[in-house]
Amino acid sequence: MRIIIVGAGIGGLVTALRLRHEGIDCEVHEQSDPIRELGVGINALPHAVRELTELGLLDRLVDIGIRTRELVYTHRLGHEIMRRPCGLTAGFTLPQVSLHRGRLQGMLLAAVRERLGPDAVRAGHRLVGFEQDADGVLARFAGRGDEVRAEVRGDALIAADGIHSVVRSTFFPDEGPPRWNGVLMWRGAREWPAFGGGDQMVIAGGTAAKFVVYPIARGSEPGTRLTNWAICTRTGRPGDPPPQRQDWSRRVDPAGLTELVARFRSPFVDLAALIAATAECFEFPMCDRDPLPYWTQGRVTLLGDAAHPMYPMGSNGAGQAILDATSLSGHLAGHADPAEALRAYEKDRLAATAEVVVRNRAGGPESVIDEVERRAPEGFSRIEDVLDPEALEAAVAGYAKAAGASRDQVNR
Repeated sequence: MRIIIVGAGIGGLVTALRLRHEGIDCEVHEQSDPIRELGVGINALPHAVRELTELGLLDRLVDIGIRTRELVYTHRLGHEIMRRPCGLTAGFTLPQVSLHRGRLQGMLLAAVRERLGPDAVRAGHRLVGFEQDADGVLARFAGRGDEVRAEVRGDALIAADGIHSVVRSTFFPDEGPPRWNGVLMWRGAREWPAFGGGDQMVIAGGTAAKFVVYPIARGSEPGTRLTNWAICTRTGRPGDPPPQRQDWSRRVDPAGLTELVARFRSPFVDLAALIAATAECFEFPMCDRDPLPYWTQGRVTLLGDAAHPMYPMGSNGAGQAILDATSLSGHLAGHADPAEALRAYEKDRLAATAEVVVRNRAGGPESVIDEVERRAPEGFSRIEDVLDPEALEAAVAGYAKAAGASRDQVNR
């Protein structure tokens, strides 16, 4: 069996490693050339770390990131709503790791080339079409122009080509652009003095105005961390057309965020100073797509953001793509017929990821902050006077279970 993977993002690269782990041949085709380490902070929760550990990548993962110890939810004005232990501190057998998305992609890319060979990832290969028959799939790839650069035949094609997936648009030509929830997000990372012991994550504010900050790598100086921040605010209405294409690399001047930053108070970090000191700030609209009725047609299927792009709530986007990779590779290893394997993978993952997409539209686990701010817009003295702490914990735990990320699910 030989599998064609389209896209060398996190989902595509983990899929290649999982297939190799199962003894299945594959190759990855990526339209970018060179493949750049884009993005800023990302979280690998224990359910995702478990899958990477099975691939022998735990030490590499921890080396490039931070083992997150604690997550703190606060009101926009800094009042503490709840604290939750993370990873090993919460009783998981594996850590939660916060790290730079580009560094994670780079680590996975290096592992693919080590294990599958230096030519296993073909850069500058943009999918322009595919055909399938009873015996396999023929995929055509172009370079920078429209000329066909390569024709590749395989037993199945896996589209891990992101929210703007070519394969998805072929399956659903009338779907249109991604769905915007009206929220714009700005992100950046900067070496900064460590706070909260150097392994704490803080989420302040609800969907309409939110600030997130956490360390993603050790700093170059003692007592510092490469610190990821994200700030967002609602500027449009849910369902409006996105103001621009969702793109990891759209740079803007952070000086334009001064008025928005002034809406927050934080006892953990000087938000205004951190943002002002950041050299590169990236802007993109918070987008997803509606859950699909199916992902698979014959020997072709979708994976990761191509299948279920979701709002960045609950640190779950990359984790769900990694779970996809494990499920897909297992079914391909267990079925002689690739088309049957892809149908089994879809049955395993489609409904589960659709629920996460829908929950993230409602704020994911961070919806507890929205509810607190709705009841106490100007802050509070005691959280017990606003909302029952047990109700807060139940809401967060319910989301974790739906995402396959609860302690019982991961430690089984």
